[in-house]
Amino acid sequence: MGSFSIWHWLVVLLIVALVFGTKKLRNMGTDLGGAVKGFKDGMKEANDNADKESADAAPTQRVASGETIDVQAKEKSGSSSQ
Repeated sequence: MGSFSIWHWLVVLLIVALVFGTKKLRNMGTDLGGAVKGFKDGMKEANDNADKESADAAPTQRVASGETIDVQAKEKSGSSSQ
């Protein structure tokens, strides 16, 4: 009762082929392959657009080697009462 053997899977495949027919299974496989390809293309396009937008939005700031940038930190003013 553990795992199925190869013979179990062959019988299941034969029954599925008899019920649905090979032409319908081939069409379903083609549709599924097209859907996966469309999904991959969409994800690639989304990543390309995100990379392009982040490159456009990022400020171009060049710092010469050895140059120090001084930053002044400010503390939050006001007290919170809880």
